[in-house]
Amino acid sequence: MPAIRSTLLRRGTAALAALPLLALAACGYGSESQDDNSAKVAAGAEKTDGLDSVKIGYFGNLTHGTALVGVQKGFFQKELGATEVKPAVFNAGPSEIEALNSGSIDIGWIGPSPAINGYTKSNGKSLKIIGGSASGGVKLVVNPDKVKSLKDVKGKRIATPQLGNTQDVAFLNWAAEQGWKVDAQSGKGDVTVVRTDNKITPDAYRSGSVDGAWVPEPTASKLVAEGGKVLLDESALWPDKKFVITNIIVRQGFLKEHPKAVEAVLKAAVETNKWINAHPDEAKAAANKQLATDSGKALSANVLDPAWKSIRFTDDPLAATLDTEARHAVKAGLLDKPDLKGIYDLTILNKVLKAEGESPVDDAGLGSS
Repeated sequence: MPAIRSTLLRRGTAALAALPLLALAACGYGSESQDDNSAKVAAGAEKTDGLDSVKIGYFGNLTHGTALVGVQKGFFQKELGATEVKPAVFNAGPSEIEALNSGSIDIGWIGPSPAINGYTKSNGKSLKIIGGSASGGVKLVVNPDKVKSLKDVKGKRIATPQLGNTQDVAFLNWAAEQGWKVDAQSGKGDVTVVRTDNKITPDAYRSGSVDGAWVPEPTASKLVAEGGKVLLDESALWPDKKFVITNIIVRQGFLKEHPKAVEAVLKAAVETNKWINAHPDEAKAAANKQLATDSGKALSANVLDPAWKSIRFTDDPLAATLDTEARHAVKAGLLDKPDLKGIYDLTILNKVLKAEGESPVDDAGLGSS
C-alpha cells in the first residue's frame, strides 16, 4: 500500500512538534472545549451504546462550522442522550489524526489531505470518512500593492498553512497549472511557498514577510481586514464551484464497536447542517460564540460576515473531489499514488438521510463495498 513520502513524514513530524496547541488537555493532543454540555442532557436520557462519553475533535476554523454549531447549540448532546460530548480543538490535521489513532478522540472533523494521509499511512486501517461537512471557504488573498493580477503571483512569497495540507496541495497544483515550477518540499521556485500557521499568517502579511496566502476561513477574511484583496476563490476552479474542505472521520474500531453512537453523531450533524442552512445568521453567531469559548476571542463582524458567506455546509462528502485532490498531491510529489478504495463508509449517513427524507450521497467508487 503506497503511503506519504518519507521526507514529508519526517518534516510533518517536526512541524507537528513545533505547532503550539491552544492548551494542554487530558488527551495530550488538543485543547478541550470549555462548553458545559452536561447541562444540556435531557432528564431521563439514557446512554448511547452504554458509553460514558464520545470524544469529538475539530479545528477552530469556520470551515468546521458544523462541529462548532453542533457543540454550541447542543445538537450532539441531544442525540447522544446521557452520553457526554467531549469536544477537543486542534490546530493541525496530523495532531488530530494522531489523537484519533491513539483513541484520544473517537470522531473528528478534518480536511481531505489529512484524511487521505491518515488512511494511506495505516494501510487503510485507521479511519473511515463517514460524512461530509463543508465545501468552499478557501481563497488566495494578496497584497494589492504588490500583486495586481494572477500572473503577478509569480516571483512572490505566498503562505499556505502547512507542508502537504489541503491548501498547500491546492496552491501547488494551481501554480503548476500556470506553468510555474516549485519544489514541493522546500517551497522554492517560480513562486516561494511559505508554510505558516494560520494563527500567525495575518502577522506575517502585516509585516510584509509574505505577499499573500492561500488559506481557509476565517484567515482569508482576516487578511482582507488587513488590507488584502481576494484574487481568487478556490471554488471557481471546481465543477459547480463545489469541493470538499471538511469531512467527518471516525476511528474504525469505534465504528465497529459503537455504531449507534456514530449514528447519533451523524444524525446530529445532519440536523445541524439543516439548521445552519435555515438560520444562517443565528448559525454564524453560534459558531462565533463557540470560537470564543474555545480560543478566548470572537471574530469581528468584518471578518465573520464575509467568511461565513463563502462556506457551504453539506452532508455530501463530495467524494469525487477528494479523489481529485489526492491526484493533485501525487502530481505535486507529496504523495505516492494512493489506493483509496474503502476510505468511505457512508452506510450510516445514508440511513440517516433516508430517515430524514433526503437523497443518498455517493462515495465515487471509494466505499467499503
